[in-house]
Amino acid sequence: MTVAGPSKSAMITAIGFDADDTLWHNESLYHLTQEKYRTLLAPYHAPEWIDRKLYETEMRNLQRFGYGIKGFTLSMIETAVELSEGRVRGDEIGQILDFAKEMMAAPVELLPCVRETLTALSRRFRLLLITKGDLFDQETKLARSGLAHLFDAVEVLSEKHAPAYQAVLAKHSLVPSRFLMVGNSARSDILPVTELGARAVHIPYAITWQHEEAEPGATVKGVYALASMCELLPLLEQLGQPAFAPRK
Repeated sequence: MTVAGPSKSAMITAIGFDADDTLWHNESLYHLTQEKYRTLLAPYHAPEWIDRKLYETEMRNLQRFGYGIKGFTLSMIETAVELSEGRVRGDEIGQILDFAKEMMAAPVELLPCVRETLTALSRRFRLLLITKGDLFDQETKLARSGLAHLFDAVEVLSEKHAPAYQAVLAKHSLVPSRFLMVGNSARSDILPVTELGARAVHIPYAITWQHEEAEPGATVKGVYALASMCELLPLLEQLGQPAFAPRK
């Protein structure tokens, strides 16, 4: 995906933020868990084959289990049964469940400049948290993050596509041309909102899940690419969207 920076246009009244890997670390936790999973299943298959089969299982199960740690865990168990041809032991299944419990209990580690940026923006804009995944998991992470009080609304979606964003904007009486979405996933956070005529800020995370990668080649207008959340306030000032004006 190639992005084209937006020019000054309609004043922004609301900003949406993705949660995982935009506000706090998340994919790195899956990455570490998958390393432990490979080691666990090493007696059965090579690491590359384990990764491939796990991803195939996750994609097959998205419609059944959705996104999040619980769905990931069920896919790990199913893949272990398949790769071992039913020979996986009870204690190995127990270790997979322990992996999931460790993920659920992991501390919420904010990315740089997130708290300061959201605090400043909350004085000027309506802020929405728009994420996807397991409702319980996302709600508990938000509570533990200490950021909940900064958002005017929280929307946990089963999928992030244009109709889902359109429904969220309509629910909160927001006009697409005055809405900005900030996220790390081109597929989930950027392309769907620009399809509606909104603008977006793409802040890539160090690790991208294969499923969240956008198709290469397309040039997307109305998008600005930043290296980190630390650059968001200066960008808004540059675009004539003062982040520090009092909220009306």
